[in-house]
Amino acid sequence: MSAVQTRYREAAIEADQQVPIIRITRDFRGTPAQLMKAHTDPELFVRWVGPDSIDNRIIDWDVRDGGSWRYVSSRGDEEFGFRGCFHTVSDDKIVQTFAFEGMPDHVALETLWLEDLGDGTTRLHAQSLCDSFEARDGWLASGMDVGVNEGYAALDALLGSGEV
Repeated sequence: MSAVQTRYREAAIEADQQVPIIRITRDFRGTPAQLMKAHTDPELFVRWVGPDSIDNRIIDWDVRDGGSWRYVSSRGDEEFGFRGCFHTVSDDKIVQTFAFEGMPDHVALETLWLEDLGDGTTRLHAQSLCDSFEARDGWLASGMDVGVNEGYAALDALLGSGEV
C-alpha cells in the first residue's frame, strides 16, 4: 500500500482523560465543500454513514440552524434510531446534538469542522462531548471504531467515484 493510501485509511479516535469527550481526526482526498455535502445531503449521508453491515434510511432531515434530523439503521430484523438537532450549519462546520434512541437520556454535543490542507486534501475534525465518562466509555466499547472507519472508507469511495 502506498503512503498516500495509508494516510487516508483509518481515523484517529481519542478519548480525553479530563473531559468525557471523543475526538476523531481523518484526512480525505476531497474539498471541504465535498465533505460538507456528504454530511448534509441525506441521499449521500445514508450511503456512507456507519458500518458496512447496516442499511440506513432518513426519517427527518432539516439541515439548517435550528433544524432536526433522524435516521434509522437496520441490520436484519434489528433497527437502531438516531436523532438530534442542528445548532450551527456553515460551509465548514456543523454543531449538533446526537442521541441513540435506545439510550435517550444520553445526549452528546457534536462538533465537526473541516480544515483545508491546500493540496486537494481536507482534514476532518469531529468531537463528541458526552454527558458522562460512563457514556463515553460505553460508546468506545460499542465498536464505534468499526462504524467510523468503515463509514469513512465508504465516503472515500464516493469521493473517488466523483459522486460527491
